[in-house]
Amino acid sequence: MTPASTKKLRNHINGKWLESRGSFIKDLNPADTSDVVAHVPVSTEAEVDEAVHAAEEAYEGWRLTPAPVRGEILFRAAELLQENKKTLGALVTREMGKILAEGLGDVQEAIDMAFYMAGEGRRLTGETMPSELPSKDCKTFREPIGVFALITPWNFPTAIPAWKIFPALIAGNTVVFKPSSYTPAAAARLAEILVEAGLPPGVLNLVHGNGRTVGEYLATHRGVNGLSFTGSSAVGEKLARLCAGPKKQVSCEMGGKNPIIIMEDANLDLALEGALWGGFGTTGQRCTAASRLIVHEKVYDEFLGMLKAATQKLTIGNGLTPAVDVGPLINKDQLNKALSYVKVGLDEGATLVLGGRALTDGDLKDGFFMEPTIFGDVTPEMRIAREEIFGPFVSVIKADSLTHAINIANNVEYGLSSAIYTNNVNSSAVAERDLTAGIVYINAPTIGAEIHLPFGGTGRSGLGRKEAGGRCGAIDMFTRMKVVYRDYSGALQKAQID
Repeated sequence: MTPASTKKLRNHINGKWLESRGSFIKDLNPADTSDVVAHVPVSTEAEVDEAVHAAEEAYEGWRLTPAPVRGEILFRAAELLQENKKTLGALVTREMGKILAEGLGDVQEAIDMAFYMAGEGRRLTGETMPSELPSKDCKTFREPIGVFALITPWNFPTAIPAWKIFPALIAGNTVVFKPSSYTPAAAARLAEILVEAGLPPGVLNLVHGNGRTVGEYLATHRGVNGLSFTGSSAVGEKLARLCAGPKKQVSCEMGGKNPIIIMEDANLDLALEGALWGGFGTTGQRCTAASRLIVHEKVYDEFLGMLKAATQKLTIGNGLTPAVDVGPLINKDQLNKALSYVKVGLDEGATLVLGGRALTDGDLKDGFFMEPTIFGDVTPEMRIAREEIFGPFVSVIKADSLTHAINIANNVEYGLSSAIYTNNVNSSAVAERDLTAGIVYINAPTIGAEIHLPFGGTGRSGLGRKEAGGRCGAIDMFTRMKVVYRDYSGALQKAQID
């Protein structure tokens, strides 16, 4: 029996699965809290020290391992993920709550990233350039940074760790990985697969625990050379401040308040599908969720009616049940937070079009379920139009023109993802130019990023370099460039000196 399939999870330090010396907390199925998925360690500072030390000790050997050889291990990990996709996808759904199709998609992202980054082992390119002096050449090449702390959230318990682990490893770094304490079993299974693929001891270390203690201690550890964090804006900004300085590379992928603009010439049926998927997919628990719909006044009433009717047909329940469209929220705190914004919206004068209640009847009584919620008559200044809620909660805002819609879209602290539905090519060109977001979709919702392009936003949505992608994304995050000048003239040559 492997460590991740037992009820008591273990840390993985220097090639060994070790029972934690700390306390344990319960990892519950959010669709059925009587189902305890695992008991999760709250690791001690000493265990974090041991994991960082193991990564430091393994770094030199891993750095000097040829990148194509590192890639071969990642290829094996990709194949193992493919073989285990169904069971791992079901574990993701059981532990996080998203419907099974999304749980399997979570694992597929990890598979895609593993194959892509394995190939980067033969593409870690630099440049060669001519020198201004004779008998001299110039080049750049990438080198790893050292030990990385990777801190990941609960909403994508396999995909987001893969977004960080695979590029960090292919670049030659070693890793201490701390997953969310809400979804540790899926993360532990990913670590097991990487170990099975042949990673040397100490290259990947796993420590469990909560963010306030274990995560912050790890991020600020003196032996850590870089931090990649995904989570809330408040936590990311705090960690960035704590890690500020010349010795740490820091990247934080954080929150969003993402808009879909729906123009009067849009295909409304297509826009409706995008709004449903963007707003209520993953129960709205994505940093890229479409929590704002900015609809042109000429089609506002029609579209709002379509949205209400379609949302009423969604099936709420356990994500492992076939035909369920929307699963639970991750825990009671997140459910209560989303419900609290219903009162905020009503107090601000918005109209509750649909939903707004917790669901506690029948098969839903032991889970954290909420009705998909729609507010109309929302103005851009309202809190429900400006603050990240992270639940099945959509605010519908009226706009009188493309310029007006773009101004509303940009008038928040976040800038992660955005979308526009229009059949006017000129309108789409203006939107992609003027929307202040890291990602823009045309006639598609705000979710659906592909792993070979950079991922990240502006404002309170992102700090530092982007995730995913290749040399303009994750590879940039996990490497630094070195410039080499070689003079074989046999004489002192002085650049820029006549």
